[in-house]
Amino acid sequence: MGILRDARKAVKIGRDLLANRRARAALSLRLAQLPPLEANKYKIAVYFADGEVNMYQIRQWYKPLQVLGQTWPVVVLSRGATAATRLFEESPLPVAYVRTVVALERTLAEQDIRIVFYVNQNTKNFQMFRYGQRWHVFINHGESDKMYMTTNQFKAYDYSFVAGDAAIARLEKVLWDYDFDKRAIRIGRPQADHYSGTLPYTPDDRTVVLYAPTWEGDRRAAAYGSIATHGVVLVRALLATGNHRVIYRPHPRSGVVDHAHAAANREIIGMLASANSADPAAHHVYDTGPELGWQLSAADVAIVDISAMVYDRLASGKPLLVTRPADPEALVDTNGYLSACEWLPAAEASSIVAVVDRVLHDPETVGRLDFWVRHYFGDPTPGSATQRFHDAVEQLMGEWERYAALHSGDEPTQLTTATAATAVPVRSGSAVDDPTQSHETGEDDD
Repeated sequence: MGILRDARKAVKIGRDLLANRRARAALSLRLAQLPPLEANKYKIAVYFADGEVNMYQIRQWYKPLQVLGQTWPVVVLSRGATAATRLFEESPLPVAYVRTVVALERTLAEQDIRIVFYVNQNTKNFQMFRYGQRWHVFINHGESDKMYMTTNQFKAYDYSFVAGDAAIARLEKVLWDYDFDKRAIRIGRPQADHYSGTLPYTPDDRTVVLYAPTWEGDRRAAAYGSIATHGVVLVRALLATGNHRVIYRPHPRSGVVDHAHAAANREIIGMLASANSADPAAHHVYDTGPELGWQLSAADVAIVDISAMVYDRLASGKPLLVTRPADPEALVDTNGYLSACEWLPAAEASSIVAVVDRVLHDPETVGRLDFWVRHYFGDPTPGSATQRFHDAVEQLMGEWERYAALHSGDEPTQLTTATAATAVPVRSGSAVDDPTQSHETGEDDD
């Protein structure tokens, strides 16, 4: 069994290396055709050291950062070839491929970066922390009550933009000697003001139900996936009414570990196709698109597993159900929203039509939802979170100006454009190094 596992790992590593090589070759051609970034233009950088597999972490920030960029120009610094390739294809923000530290330093020397945003805790973030005279700000890629949200790594950043009171309460339990009043700034969920994507159907009088399960997990403690335990039954019940429209958005890894989940996933996809064939006006949706937003906005009710999707939906302020894991070994946080959410046990999946009606219309349920929305995200009024986000950036820009004035007489200690350009002879194209070349002083991400 160990030999087979090692063989699979070897195959994956080989596949990843091949994908990297191809991505770099494609980047080389693309970069040769691109003009360099306009010098001294960008005030904010988004540092992304991951590969394509974690692109979802930065995608959700596209729209908020694009709007912010109208006031404070924003550039994405990508360290990985596969992610950079995808970013050049889809990002609405300018992108610099900075595979090596030399390329990164050149970009910093050529731009006026005052704030650096981070959407995850990649270990390569530490490489960026070496550069002072700017604020390093953790903005994360979601809101949840998972252990990831209470890591002591928060202390590595100058500031963190957090969603609301729930985040502060969560962090106060684990971060000792941390100045929350100064370093943790509440902004809500600005992504909720910029839900992206186009509806693949014309709205009508059907009740729209989003079913967005997570994958089955790689251990029983994380067995949160509901496709095999809840999914088939509840989707079948909703399709049978003729009054509901189902949007099915499974996790991309659904069924990679458990054959029962894979089979259930295929069954649900087949049921949606059959229902659409029988009634073309139903427009049930099997959604695998890269954009997440329109689904949360369009659905009257969402059914999600324990995952970041709980809080993505909560930020919308609209009704949701959380599937209760069928495996008794699955760890469930008994604090925060999950202590008072609307649970859907597997035994009630067949009664989903009545349950959906209850969460839509029961006054007590609606009132409880409003409390938790405000506890996690503050004022849910459209545009409020975006304003808080912009105010937080404005605050930090003001602080940058204040400290820059205090240190205006200091001897320069950061790299200049000249020193960065002469450190290693590399070609600059859109503030990047040549991905076909190898440099002793550079560090590769992928």
